[in-house]
Amino acid sequence: MTENSQQQTPVPTSELPTQYAPAEVEGALYERWVERGYFTADAKSEKPPYTIVIPPPNVTGSLHLGHAFQHTLMDALTRRKRMQGFESLWLPGMDHAGIATQNKVEQQLAEEGKSRHDLGREAFVDRVWQWKNEYGGKILGQMRRLGDGVDWSRERFTMDEGLSQAVQTIFKKMFDDELIYRAERIINWCPRCLTAISDIEVDYQDDDGELVSLKYGEGDETVVVATTRVETMLGDTAVAVHPDDERYAHLIGKRIKLPLTNRTIPVVADTHVDPEFGTGAVKVTPAHDPNDFAIGQRHDLETMTIMDERGVITAPGPFEGLDRFEARSAIVDAMRQQGRVVAEKRPYVHSVGHCSRCKTTIEPRLSLQWWVKVETLAKAAGDAVRDGRVTLHPKEMEKRYFDWVDNLNDWCISRQLWWGHRIPVWYGPNGEVVCVGPNEEPPGTEAEGWKQDEDVLDTWFSSGLWPFSTLGWPERTPDLEKFYSTDVLVTGHDIIFFWVVRMMMFGLYAMDGEVPFKTVALTGLVRDENGKKMSKSFGNVVDPLDWMEEYGSDALRFTLARGANPGTDVPIGEDWVQASRNFANKIWNATRFALMNGATVEGPLPDPSEMTATDRWILSRLNKTVAEVDAFYDDYQFAKLSDSLFHYAWDEVFDWYVELSKTTFMAGGEAAKVSGRVLGEVLDVMLRLLHPIVPFVTETLWTNLTGGESIVIADWPTDSGFRDEAAEQEIATLQQVVTEVRRFKGDQGLKAGQRVPARLTLDGTALAAHEPAIRQLLKLQPEGDGFTATATLPVAGAEVALDLSGAIDVAAERKRLAKDLAAAEKDKAQSEGKLGNEAFLAKAPDHVVDKIKGRLAKADEDIARIQSQLERLPQA
Repeated sequence: MTENSQQQTPVPTSELPTQYAPAEVEGALYERWVERGYFTADAKSEKPPYTIVIPPPNVTGSLHLGHAFQHTLMDALTRRKRMQGFESLWLPGMDHAGIATQNKVEQQLAEEGKSRHDLGREAFVDRVWQWKNEYGGKILGQMRRLGDGVDWSRERFTMDEGLSQAVQTIFKKMFDDELIYRAERIINWCPRCLTAISDIEVDYQDDDGELVSLKYGEGDETVVVATTRVETMLGDTAVAVHPDDERYAHLIGKRIKLPLTNRTIPVVADTHVDPEFGTGAVKVTPAHDPNDFAIGQRHDLETMTIMDERGVITAPGPFEGLDRFEARSAIVDAMRQQGRVVAEKRPYVHSVGHCSRCKTTIEPRLSLQWWVKVETLAKAAGDAVRDGRVTLHPKEMEKRYFDWVDNLNDWCISRQLWWGHRIPVWYGPNGEVVCVGPNEEPPGTEAEGWKQDEDVLDTWFSSGLWPFSTLGWPERTPDLEKFYSTDVLVTGHDIIFFWVVRMMMFGLYAMDGEVPFKTVALTGLVRDENGKKMSKSFGNVVDPLDWMEEYGSDALRFTLARGANPGTDVPIGEDWVQASRNFANKIWNATRFALMNGATVEGPLPDPSEMTATDRWILSRLNKTVAEVDAFYDDYQFAKLSDSLFHYAWDEVFDWYVELSKTTFMAGGEAAKVSGRVLGEVLDVMLRLLHPIVPFVTETLWTNLTGGESIVIADWPTDSGFRDEAAEQEIATLQQVVTEVRRFKGDQGLKAGQRVPARLTLDGTALAAHEPAIRQLLKLQPEGDGFTATATLPVAGAEVALDLSGAIDVAAERKRLAKDLAAAEKDKAQSEGKLGNEAFLAKAPDHVVDKIKGRLAKADEDIARIQSQLERLPQA
């Protein structure tokens, strides 16, 4: 079987309490692991490396179920690899979360009646650092509560000195390689946060708006356009139609009057316009819409910004000074008075982008920003997956990855914030633009007319460097040499575009083509037990700390792992966590039983010839489980490996082997010693298999069982190759007998523990040696005087005769079953009648017909079951 590396005298049974209380042991166990350095990786080790970098949570954040889910999987992977003999590094850290953190501090200042501008940039940044040191990083303590086996000695922060140097280094390198440039483009702008925001920071939701059709031009030169953002018409610089649309052929190239302004605008022909949609004509506002900007670029149109950074109209005229939404209503009223409103549709439900931080409606806005030229970088990121250097799990996620990376637009990396990595570019008095690398001095002083760019970099820019910057890049540190590239990235499929792709681009670029990770294991999102998205507005958000406090961290972790099917969302409910707590209790009680009955891990396993079939069966199944779990781990099938462990532990070890062993232990002698050693081996291996997912209860039980120092540093079990198919078949037959008799007793209304006299005819079968165990499991008494076989069950080549004369009222039971049979037959007749009625079938919806077919099938099953029960009953 498997060799246990810690073969010492077990701790006395009395040290294992009668009940498991997670809250009393989990915190102390975790701190002991950290103090002993079990999670600290050694760059000088000769062991093969295994590396995972944590997706850095926001410094403003706290542990939510999504974190708990992904952290459980990462912890399981690194704990298993550590047990397999790898130098296992799980590197922790946090993201500075530019917008979120700046908002937190600005809210504090607002309560004091101040703004960041009252402090000035330098003092404000100092204030943010104070907030970070006092309030930030709450999630790190919560990670300890969950049991994260991270290397705290290597904790990083995206604004620490080393990572800041990495950011400046790569910016300078990309600037010099002409991969970073400055240009005017349409960006997502938040009028509340006063910054550009990335696509991932925009939440789209269906809002009630209005679709207004407006008439531009006069007489034969009239064009009708429709818009949901009427206020942007003040910035229109063209109307576009399709070049093949005959309705507008006479207008192409002409200029028409733009209402409410003193301007005329051209009608241009562009294939982007869909002639079948609406009127086939669209208004073009290049400064306030990304599609319009592209049309404007193709036709060299003027760009007019008609509102300021707060969404206030700046276009000269009667609407100047109005908020964008006030202007919308005012412009519609003005157009209505001129008879130019052709149609109005309210409410008009359409998708609208909102800032994920403050929920303000975002405004597409033409702005001068810094950009990354992604064409060559994105191609390299796509090639790395196509040629197999990086594997995506599940494989079907590749299509989504390629759809994004093959059509990636240049990336806006500048943010109008004060908290973050400031763009290392200086502007000179004569139009000079100088990018400054790390350890380089600025080209001049403010007094000399030099000024640094005011913007900071997008948070995703620094987090995109995470797999190598955290290991010491740009220096070739021992950590970078040992642990890069990382082995697996575990992250949600929802950020495959925004983070995974960016890490791929940066890693391949900075590390000379070496991928940042070999595998990307994409998870789904955690949802409530009904599959609904968790949201404060829905009232279904769960604090994982509450469940950990109530049921223990192991229970939460096991529940999450059992739901972790690759790439699919994970429903979770409190009942499931409670069930996992029951599983932990079952493991606890089984181990206590084993220790009380002399289970041991000392010495080699007895020869199979000395074992009972039950012993050989459980060991054969154990090795198959080891092989199965390993295969599932290697394929990132966490749900399947968790189910495999659950069913082996509960269904086979607890429900069958422990129960079958009780008669052996009660009999004592050499057979009891052999079974004690087998049970010790089974629990030792089973606890080690379970440890990566449920670390706390397995640590407590394993050290008591084996006397070993810690299961964290124990060897991972290996499949010894032992198989005994004959023993497996023998026990399967025994299980069939026990299950059939239990079902029969239940059908007759007998309680599970109710004893009845029985005669077992097992001669000539492999079950003869198991008669004491079968009687114990089924609560069957010896025949005794006056035994009358009132029911006989032939099953699996054996025969079980039961005397039910004193156990049930046969006449009453027949009467009850007859009543149930009549009801089932009536149900069947009604269902057959409807299904045989062609008029009914012609009108009934498919789901109604399917429901009736289901009722018919159930009625047939019930009739067969009840008739079988009646046949087995003794005559009254």
